[in-house]
Amino acid sequence: MKIGVYFCNCGTNIADKIDPEKVKAAITALPDVAYFKTADFICSEDGKTFLEEDLKETRPDRVVIAACSPRDHENTFMRVLAKAGMNPYLMQMVNIREQVAWVTADNERAAQKAITAIRGAIARVRLHQPLEKKELEACPDALIIGAGPAGLKAALTLAEAGRKVVLVEKTPVIGGMPVRFEELFPNMECGPCMLESILGEVLHGDYAENIELLTLAEVVDVAGFYGNFIVKIRQNPRYVDTHQCIGCGECIAGCPASAKNEFNCGLNERKAIDFPFMGALPNAPSIDTATCVRWKGEECKVCKESCPMGEDVVNFEDREQILERNVGAVLLATGSSLYDCTAIPGLGYGKLPDVYTSLEFERILSSSGPTNGEVATANGTAPRSIAIIHCVGSLDPDHRHYCSGVCCQYAFKFNHLIESKLPQTKVYHFYKELVIPGKEGFSLYHHATENHNAELYRYEKIGSLKISAGTKGSKTIKNSSFGKETVTADMVILCPAMVPAAGSEQLGAMLEVSRDRFGFFEELHGRLDASQSKIKGVYLAGTCQAPMDIQKAMLQGMATAGYVLSGLAEGKKLEIEPITAAIDEERCAGCRICLSVCPYKAIGFDAEKKKSEVNAVLCHGCGTCVSGCPAGAITGNHFTNEEILAEIGGMLA
Repeated sequence: MKIGVYFCNCGTNIADKIDPEKVKAAITALPDVAYFKTADFICSEDGKTFLEEDLKETRPDRVVIAACSPRDHENTFMRVLAKAGMNPYLMQMVNIREQVAWVTADNERAAQKAITAIRGAIARVRLHQPLEKKELEACPDALIIGAGPAGLKAALTLAEAGRKVVLVEKTPVIGGMPVRFEELFPNMECGPCMLESILGEVLHGDYAENIELLTLAEVVDVAGFYGNFIVKIRQNPRYVDTHQCIGCGECIAGCPASAKNEFNCGLNERKAIDFPFMGALPNAPSIDTATCVRWKGEECKVCKESCPMGEDVVNFEDREQILERNVGAVLLATGSSLYDCTAIPGLGYGKLPDVYTSLEFERILSSSGPTNGEVATANGTAPRSIAIIHCVGSLDPDHRHYCSGVCCQYAFKFNHLIESKLPQTKVYHFYKELVIPGKEGFSLYHHATENHNAELYRYEKIGSLKISAGTKGSKTIKNSSFGKETVTADMVILCPAMVPAAGSEQLGAMLEVSRDRFGFFEELHGRLDASQSKIKGVYLAGTCQAPMDIQKAMLQGMATAGYVLSGLAEGKKLEIEPITAAIDEERCAGCRICLSVCPYKAIGFDAEKKKSEVNAVLCHGCGTCVSGCPAGAITGNHFTNEEILAEIGGMLA
């Protein structure tokens, strides 16, 4: 075997501490070492040209490069080997800059350490095998679960690039939470108005034909892998043809049945056939079969007969469908929910009248809400004082450790709106911490602090606050921490922590996407890759990944679209790295331990053969399964036991 060794001086970074001539004398004496050559900057353009031409001329069987960190330039030198006609996996790098020259004061010791490291690399590279990358045809289309701001932005971005998108939304309407908000912080923009352009583009725009919108739908099964997912979607019937319906609402007035309207937090009622709220899109009502008398045995056709567009628009024969779609990537944009305030009994939620969550108060403020935007107490009078409780369940080891980051801003937005609607009403803010990030959020805060009708009190923990019934329908709020304030308010608004949406656990299990300790979908890296999950091809956007505002959710939606557009380009084949795990079927006992330890869900089980199998597309070559296999049936390509032991042995020789 012919091994070529290349030593980089790295200017003076390495050469000042390690004498290349001393290293050469020791290394060239080793078996199979054909030559030892030095370069000043082997990573430079001149250095790469020298290396490529020298490899073409000398044709070594294996190559060792002693230079800087492989993290910096291993891929650089692998590309040079490929250009020179060599298999790039027949090379081993040795880091003699960071690990030797920069940390060893004595020149003699530095030279000896470099010799030892290179000797180990030579012993290892003898056992390297020529590995080859594989290519795979991939579907460029995407599935997006959730039609809130993040999901809509991702869908439109992909559609504008010519990609086909399947957009799945479990409710009858799109737009997520912001379409229920009359005004949004920090600039008091109308939520539905702000989203109108993107909603219109998704439904009727130039690229709407690239978006298949499935409302009242849920993903029930996902099989396959990055580039080739097979997804099954259950679409529940709306019983109204969205293509023929003109949204006139004539079918609603005569409906004899009604129930609590969940889109208004149960604060008013909706008919069995109805819009969730005025302005909801798609502009077509839906039938709630749990409320409709027809599904209780009565022969009612009022809605069908009252439709001016004909009897075909309302279709009682509409049925559930199971749809199957092939996509290359899955984008999770399922949003979030609010912490259950009944878990903090001292706040009186669910027991005392006029104690509302922030979402309930948003609907009260909205002109399309249960009170048409009028703020009034249960007895019908305007509240003379309102208490806003920040950090309900947030920053609390007994509830949620984290800060949701948006509650303070919408609490001060409430302050602004209350002042606008009820200028004489007192507003009391009880807060644990104030969080007002960004360049615009401060304006609402200053507006509140400059309002003579607003007062701010700090509390230590949520258990320090006790809300009890006062006189004439008022509430008494006692703060037992710090200043020990007691105030009386006619209405209380609770600002709960953002928590993962209902169904996140089941969806995560189906997609094999891990969740963090708080229950949000876990990102690949919290700072560098917050839009990727740990499953290749499954991306995260919006508050399903962490609490965030609309701006960040939209940006994350665009980031996920960017991953799809770059990774699944039209006509581009997926390149699969060969540094993966490989299973010896003859030695595999079928114990499935490897399935439980793989952090990337890259290992499956063949029930017929009763053997484990590796999906090379998903495998990251981390080696966890190799160390976990009790039968030693799994090999890590390019990091075999033999190669690692040979390197150790070479260094100890």
